[in-house]
Amino acid sequence: MKKKTIKPITELRNTSEISKQCHESDNPIFITKNGYEDLVVMSSLSYNKLINNKDDVNENNHSTYNIIKVGCACNEIKLACPSKNKEEIILKIKENSSLDILVFPELSVTGYFCSDLFYQDSLINNTNDAIKDIVKATIGINTLIFIGAPISFLDKLYNCALALHNGKVLGVIPKKNLPNYNEFYEGRQFNEYHGENTIIYINDKPCPFGTKLIFSNRFYSNLNVACEICEDLWSPDTPSTSHALAGANIIVNLSASNELFHKDKIREMLVLSTSYRLHCAYLYASVGNGESTQDVVYSSHNIIAENGELLVSSPLFSNQTIISEIDLEKLSASRRKNTSFRCKNQSQYQIIYFDNNNDCLSLTRKINPFPFLPNNENESIEYAKHIINLQVMALSQRLKHIHCKDVVIGLSGGLDSTLALIVCYETFKYLKLNVKNIHCISMPCFGTSSRTKDNAKTLAKILKCTYKVINIKESVMLHLKDINHDNKNTNITYENAQARERTQILFDYANEVNGIVIGTGDLSELALGWCTYNGDHMSNYAVNVSIPKTLVIFLVKAYANSHSDLKEVLYDILDTPISPELLPLLNDKIVQKTQDIIGPYELHDFFLYHFLKYNFSAKKILFYAKEAFKDIYDEQTIKKWLDVFIKRFFNNQFKRSCIPDGPKVTEISLSPRGDLRMPSDAFFDDFKLDID
Repeated sequence: MKKKTIKPITELRNTSEISKQCHESDNPIFITKNGYEDLVVMSSLSYNKLINNKDDVNENNHSTYNIIKVGCACNEIKLACPSKNKEEIILKIKENSSLDILVFPELSVTGYFCSDLFYQDSLINNTNDAIKDIVKATIGINTLIFIGAPISFLDKLYNCALALHNGKVLGVIPKKNLPNYNEFYEGRQFNEYHGENTIIYINDKPCPFGTKLIFSNRFYSNLNVACEICEDLWSPDTPSTSHALAGANIIVNLSASNELFHKDKIREMLVLSTSYRLHCAYLYASVGNGESTQDVVYSSHNIIAENGELLVSSPLFSNQTIISEIDLEKLSASRRKNTSFRCKNQSQYQIIYFDNNNDCLSLTRKINPFPFLPNNENESIEYAKHIINLQVMALSQRLKHIHCKDVVIGLSGGLDSTLALIVCYETFKYLKLNVKNIHCISMPCFGTSSRTKDNAKTLAKILKCTYKVINIKESVMLHLKDINHDNKNTNITYENAQARERTQILFDYANEVNGIVIGTGDLSELALGWCTYNGDHMSNYAVNVSIPKTLVIFLVKAYANSHSDLKEVLYDILDTPISPELLPLLNDKIVQKTQDIIGPYELHDFFLYHFLKYNFSAKKILFYAKEAFKDIYDEQTIKKWLDVFIKRFFNNQFKRSCIPDGPKVTEISLSPRGDLRMPSDAFFDDFKLDID
C-alpha cells in the first residue's frame, strides 16, 4: 500500500501542484486543518474508481444488506477510580470488538456521583490518563465507541461523551442540558455547553469539541451517528431533534438515570417515542452497579430501539451488555416517505468520517414472520377488537352517508366472506339496525363443497341474518354455451364466468333490496391479483381491502374465541382449505387449493409487508425471510414463492388501479387513491434480477 499523503490546508493555495500530485499518484491527498483531517482531494479518475467499486463488497458483509450490529455496555463502577474503571471498559471493548457501535454510560470513566470530587486535579488527571489508555486499547478495533468522562476546557468542567475509533478520539460532545435540582445533580460541578463547535486537545492531539458533531461512515453511505447525554433526552428541546434533522439516523445516549418505581417504563417510552418521531435508531446506556446509592439508586437500564420498535431492553440491575442490529435501509425508507421530515441545519454540523465494515454476524434480533399480527399473545383479543372496530367505523360511516340500511354479501363459507359478515354484523349492532337486513347470498356452482355451503348457512343462521341460496350452475352453463365454450374445458374462462355471474347477482340483488354490495376480498389476494377482474374484484365497499390473509385468519380465530356460540362453525371454517372453489370437486372434496397454486399466504404477506413498508429489494426480503422462516421453509422454497410474488404483484397492478373504496386499517394499503401509485405497465425484471 502506498504511503498516505497528508498536507496542511495552506497547501491548497498551490492548486496546480496538488492537481499534478493527485493525477500522477492516482491516490487521494488528505488535507489537515489545525492538525486534524478535514478534507480529501483526489483526481476525477480516482473518484470514479471509488464510486464504481463502492458496491464491490463481500457477500457476507453488513453492507450487502445495510445492517449494522450495535451494543450498549455497562461497566461496573469503582467510584472516583478511573484507573480501575478503564480496565473493565477496555475489557468490554475487546469483548465486543465485532460491533459497529458500542455505547458506555455517562461518566463511565469516573462514575457519575463523584460530586465535589470532580473539582480535584487528581481525579481530572487520572481521568486523562485513563482516556489515553482506553484510546490506545482501541487501536486495530473498527468499532465506533462512546465513553463518558469529565473534560476540562477553558477552565470549565464539562460532562462529555468521547467518540473513539481505532486509536483516535474522533470528537468530544459536551452535555447540553444539565439537571440542576437545588444543586443536587451535576449542575454544581459541570457547565452546560451552548457554544459552537471548536477544537480541544485530548492526549495532546486536536479533535472537534461541540454538540453539533455527526460521525459518518465511509463504508455505509447511510450510517450517521450523533450523541446526546442523559438529561438531553428529557429536555423539551432535545439535541437529538437537531441531530436528526441534520442527517443523523442513529442517536446514542450516555446516561445516568436514577431508578424510581415505574421509571423504567417512562424511560422506554421516551426512547421509543424519540426514535419513532425522528425515524432513527436510539442506543441508550445507563449506569448501574458500583454507582453511589447514597441518596438514589441506579439500575443499569440499557435500551436499543429502531423507529419506535423496542429491539432489546436489559433487565434492571443486571449490568448486562445488550446487542442488536440496526437496519439502515428501514430508517432511510421511513424518512424518505415522510414528507414532514425535512433535513436542515447541515451547515451547522461538522461531519467526522470513520471506516467500519465488520463482517456480518448472525442476527440476534428476532424477525417476526407475521408482521401484521401482534407480537404479544396477551394482546390478541384487544388487537382483534381494535382492527374489527376500525372496519366497523368505516362501514358505518359509509352506510350513514348514503342513508343505507341493507347490505348484500356473497357468503361462501370461506374466511374472507366470514370476516366481512362479522364486520357487517358488528356494524349493524353499532348502528342499531336490524340484522335481518344483512342479506347473505350463497351461490353454489361446479366447485362448491357441502362443507363450505353448510358452514355459510350455519353462520348466517346463528347471527340471525337473512340467508338465500341462488344456484348459478345453469346460468353459468348457458352463458358458456352462448360464447361457444366447451363445459368440459375448465380453463380460466370456465372459472371467471362463475365469479362474474356471482358478482352480477350480488349487484342486481342489492338493487332489489336498495342496499350495497360488501366486498370480501383481502389485501393478499389484491397484491397477488388472485381475483377475477370485474368479478369478486368489484363491490360497492370493500371492508377487507387492507386486511392480509394472515390477519384475516387471526381475526376470525380471535372472534371465535370470544363468541362461544360461533366457535364451532368458525373453527371449521378456519380448518377448511383456502380455495376459490371454481373447479369440480372430487368426492365432495376441494381439489383447487389456493396455497398449492400461488404459494403460502404467510410468505406472501411477509414479502408484501417488507416490499412496500421498507421498499426492500428482493435480495433483502430473501435475507429476512430466511431468518424469519428458518424452521419452516428452506431457501429454495422461499426463493420460488418470492419470484412468484414479484411477478404477480407487477403483472396485476391493472386490477388495483380501479378497486372500490375500502378503509386502510393496517400499515399497508394498495389503494390507487392512497398509498400506492404504480403504473400498470411496469416491468418486474430488474426487481427479481438479484435473486435469480
